Order: sequence, then C-alpha cells, then structure tokens
Amino acid sequence: MTTRSSPVGATATRTRTVTERDIELFTELTGDRNPLHYDAELAGASRFGGIIVQGGVTSGLLNAVVAEDLPGPGSVFLHVDWRFLHPVRPGDTITAEVEVLSAREDKPVHQLRTTITNQHGAVVLDGTATVHRAALR
Repeated sequence: MTTRSSPVGATATRTRTVTERDIELFTELTGDRNPLHYDAELAGASRFGGIIVQGGVTSGLLNAVVAEDLPGPGSVFLHVDWRFLHPVRPGDTITAEVEVLSAREDKPVHQLRTTITNQHGAVVLDGTATVHRAALR
C-alpha cells in the first residue's frame, strides 16, 4: 500500500444549494433544535434577521471535499480551526474550497486552507484543517 501526498497549492471545490430539508436532516441526526433554525419570528428578531442553517450543515460541505476530492478517500480531520463569519440561509448556494498548504514528508498529513463562500462571494467560513489520509486498498 502506498499513500500519495497531495501537492502544495492543489485546490478542490464543491458547490451546493442549502435547503430547509438540510436543516431537518441535520436536526434528525444531531438533535439540534435551536429556534434560530426553525422559528421565523424569533430568528427574524435576532441579530441574524431570519432563519439560519446549522454550522454543521455549512462545514459539512468541507467534509465532502476532503473525503472525496482533496486529499481524497481515506482522509479524516485531525484538527480544525474555523471561523463562521456570515450566516447561511436556506436557498443559499455555498462553495467549499480547500487548498493544500503543506504536506508532511514523513507521514500522510496535510495542512489545508478551508474556505466557504456564498453565492454573493461573501466568505461565510474560513480557517484551516489538519488532515490525515490513510492508505486504502
């Protein structure tokens, strides 16, 4: 078995339009019933000015990029450092991008820049992640 290292500077993206059903599915999975995700009146009166999706729905798109595209199958997060900068709402189209910042020579560990933008180009999440890529058969 060999483990391939992703080259520094390599990038990958995935885009998805977030739906109300995503909020429902995330709630079923996690039990997160925060009224900011369901109660339009309460959410409208909050600093967010309306319904927002759970942060896990937003950051979940990065899971797909890392596990499927870069570094790819066998990859798992070891550490993440993310800032959520703007709310994501049902109907928003978000694009997750990862860029390889470094790749260790001695083991299959990569440092990634992680960014998610919305359809208006606003950065809604940014930060870094450390990822290990296990060799798969």
